[in-house]
Amino acid sequence: MTTRLSPHRAANDLTRLLNAAFGTGPDRFPVDVATVAKDYSNQFFPEDPITLVKGEALPDFDGGLYKAPPGKKGWGILYNDTITSPGRINFTLGHELGHYLLHRLLFPDGLECRSQDMVRWDSEYAEIEHEANVFAAGLLMPLDDFRRQIEGRNKPSLDDLGACADRYRVSLIAAALRWLEYTERRAVLVVSRDGYILWARSSTSALKTGAYFKTSGRPPIAVPSTSLAVRPDLLVKSKGIRPHGADVWLHDPCEEMALLSDQYDFTISLLHLDDASPRWEQEEEEEQDVFDKFAPQTGMRLFEQG
Repeated sequence: MTTRLSPHRAANDLTRLLNAAFGTGPDRFPVDVATVAKDYSNQFFPEDPITLVKGEALPDFDGGLYKAPPGKKGWGILYNDTITSPGRINFTLGHELGHYLLHRLLFPDGLECRSQDMVRWDSEYAEIEHEANVFAAGLLMPLDDFRRQIEGRNKPSLDDLGACADRYRVSLIAAALRWLEYTERRAVLVVSRDGYILWARSSTSALKTGAYFKTSGRPPIAVPSTSLAVRPDLLVKSKGIRPHGADVWLHDPCEEMALLSDQYDFTISLLHLDDASPRWEQEEEEEQDVFDKFAPQTGMRLFEQG
């Protein structure tokens, strides 16, 4: 049986090549995904390369990987050119390159990435969307470079994470999620709309201490009535910061940093908590809700919001 390439390995292989070519020079970031996709596929898969990367007015989805029409060889990556966010487009391209490297043999006719596919984590299709997101995050935001921007013990503001989003040409949510992967701090990212949590993601340290929200397959969770998330009037022109006592957002006191999305009608809240001892007895029973925004629309949209 042939072992499929993992998204981490695929991203690391490409990252090593880019590091060798650009080092830490000014051209290293953001990654020019369109050029990388064509050059890399032509070099390593010359009989089946990516020959087209193009924007189109695509209905209902952010991007797709398409097999070339009869008589032509290779593949094309299309993205929705009605999208105005450069970060969302860049992540879409990285996501579709991930599909090319990881999934084109499984889906010989190609793939289209829609919003609803990002929340179907119980299906095989949703699993491959997650893999494409993992690849895109690894390619666009290598952890070694990200750690140089924000160290593991540092407490970043949304402006700090926004600077990383600009560096890598991704969305703020994408940058925040990448930071949550390695931070030593207890922190929770919450995306809410109309007074309810859409989805949330916790750092490992937060998860181990019971600081998380379970949203998958459950009734909607209301955001606290005293939170910034229910005060969009405070967030329209600037980011807000508000301390909260215990049993407001979570059992422990926290500091909420929040902003209102300028593209979508939802609020992003980053909750910073003080250190606490792990609640090891809960670790096995707590499964982190898989964040839906690491790919197209529902997925790629929130992950690409920027």
